[in-house]
Amino acid sequence: MTTMSLKGKNVLVTGASRGIGRGCAEELGLAGANVAINYHSRQAEAEEVAEIVRGAGGRAITLQGDVSSRERVEEMVAQTAEEFGSLDLFVSNAVYSDRQLMIEADLEGFRRTIDVGMWGAFYGVRGAALQMVKQGKGGSIVVISSPHAVIPIPTAMAYNMAKAAIDHMARTAAIELAPHRIRVNIVHPGWIDTPGERKFFTEDQLAAGAEKLPWKRLGRPNEVGKSVAYLLSDDADYVTGSTLTIDGGVSLPWWSGRSDGQP
Repeated sequence: MTTMSLKGKNVLVTGASRGIGRGCAEELGLAGANVAINYHSRQAEAEEVAEIVRGAGGRAITLQGDVSSRERVEEMVAQTAEEFGSLDLFVSNAVYSDRQLMIEADLEGFRRTIDVGMWGAFYGVRGAALQMVKQGKGGSIVVISSPHAVIPIPTAMAYNMAKAAIDHMARTAAIELAPHRIRVNIVHPGWIDTPGERKFFTEDQLAAGAEKLPWKRLGRPNEVGKSVAYLLSDDADYVTGSTLTIDGGVSLPWWSGRSDGQP
């Protein structure tokens, strides 16, 4: 359980019915926050998350919505503030991804990846910021990005593009929102054990890939959630415009085959 205290804070997490978003929503609830849980199509799983938050003593609501719709995102921000009394914290997490070579890509899926991953993140950050500025009490925003923002993984061009864009978006937002005492930070999770990974890999492939990583395992969604709880908390009051990498060393040159410090 996270030790960060978010008691009395109200947060909206997008894409929170499973995976990293679920890990964030659960940990924020365990830290004392009231949590609005956005989901696209998995209502039953979103309700499971809500029950965990309520079991920890917090309030929870579930909000169906496609984050690629600016209107719906702004509605969800307003619903969260109306239900809880304010929106103090926001986590942009919702994502979509196809994996194909650029020259073979289904451009409908390519565009969907950009619409959810880039525009959806922007709509959320902008909508949350507008609400926080109106309230005049400051706030904190975390954008879940990826090492794909800086590593050009093949077959993931649209995803790479979206993540690179939202990194720069978040840093720009951190500058623009500092006068309003609204902090904006970025998280780069590495290879995390989520249902979404099963879209691209079998269980055997995941196990074999994990063994090759420096830490010899995949990350867990709640490990990311604990770090997000810290960044959202008052303990991180002097942290804005930063990127926190949670990847078990995957950004290191693990592919070099050496672990003895020799080149």
